[in-house]
Amino acid sequence: FKGNINSVMISPREIFKEALFINSKKICLIHNHPSGNVTPSKADIKSTNLLIQGASLIGIQIIDHIIIGANTYFSLNDSEIIEFNN
Repeated sequence: FKGNINSVMISPREIFKEALFINSKKICLIHNHPSGNVTPSKADIKSTNLLIQGASLIGIQIIDHIIIGANTYFSLNDSEIIEFNN
């Protein structure tokens, strides 16, 4: 998805459409923070939780959500901010 400098509107339908098409059982979410600061925003955490809930309803497991920027990354799974049920 493309957004502006501050946000992007994601579509769970579009995220899961490709996973369902190729019969994926697990997916990893990845996005960038153009600022270079990889600290997850409240919106990142909220949307990840909602996507995890939606994915579980259709039999897909989200294994991580990684934020990339400025030659580094942040794994929400490794940080244990969110429970991914891995």
